[in-house]
Amino acid sequence: MKLGFIGLGIMGKPMAKNLVKAGHDLTVFDFKEDAVKELVADGATEAKTGKEVAEKSDVIFTMVPNSPNVEAALFNEGGVAEGLTAGKTVIDMSSINPLASQGFAKRLAKLNVGFLDAPVSGGEPKAIDGSIAIMVGGDKDLYEKNKDLLEIMGGSVTYVGAVGAGNTTKLANQVIVALNIAAVSEGFALAKKAGLDPKMVFDAIHTGLAGSTVMDAKVPMMIDRNFKPGFRVDLHIKDLQNALDTSHALHVGLPLTAEVMEILQVVKNDGNGSDDHSAIAKFYEKINDLTID
Repeated sequence: MKLGFIGLGIMGKPMAKNLVKAGHDLTVFDFKEDAVKELVADGATEAKTGKEVAEKSDVIFTMVPNSPNVEAALFNEGGVAEGLTAGKTVIDMSSINPLASQGFAKRLAKLNVGFLDAPVSGGEPKAIDGSIAIMVGGDKDLYEKNKDLLEIMGGSVTYVGAVGAGNTTKLANQVIVALNIAAVSEGFALAKKAGLDPKMVFDAIHTGLAGSTVMDAKVPMMIDRNFKPGFRVDLHIKDLQNALDTSHALHVGLPLTAEVMEILQVVKNDGNGSDDHSAIAKFYEKINDLTID
């Protein structure tokens, strides 16, 4: 099967590489020339536009930052839609507003093109080793047809419902992750202020009820002062904004999400928007005059 991939960022590049490693004919496009060259060196084919990607591919994956970026990739001049023909499939793996996903699906349906929203979770290390979690919304038969491709990139691929359900599930995930990082930061700030060694506290509690994947992944980063982005603060702000926009449309109250959103805004305003979202800890360090190390 001929595949296309648009968006070779922190997550997209290793995901695309895994498709190439699996032996698929892959055409790629991104404005980042270095990323494109890296994929070409691995065996992919370069395209100059999204249209060219679509012309050369049966299934086109998009992995870009937010709803406007997906819309541009699909429908701007030279975009994917111009190269599509009936029977092809677009799988958007970006994390965007679920209402936007539903709108894109309707526009592509007019071209007799299928659409799945399939956002991911797990960060760069899991994207590299092909073990990310993928949550998929769309037509069930279309999902089954493309499940094998998704399993090349993901360790867990789950169908969750109609178009938009994938991104709604991802928003729930991002809410829980953000609140978890904030809770971990708050607890370890307390421990540090009390004069305890955060490493010893981590060893004592991470296998207990308070333990979590977030704690295991993020507390060592906080202790080591390593905020190299696996998932940037700026992107988590984007996800929480989408969560709040969706919650307002559904009349669902998310007070803790709103509070963590304000914490993230402080972290960003302090110049740390490109840091890993574990930098939420810097807010607690700032207000308590300490470092969690």
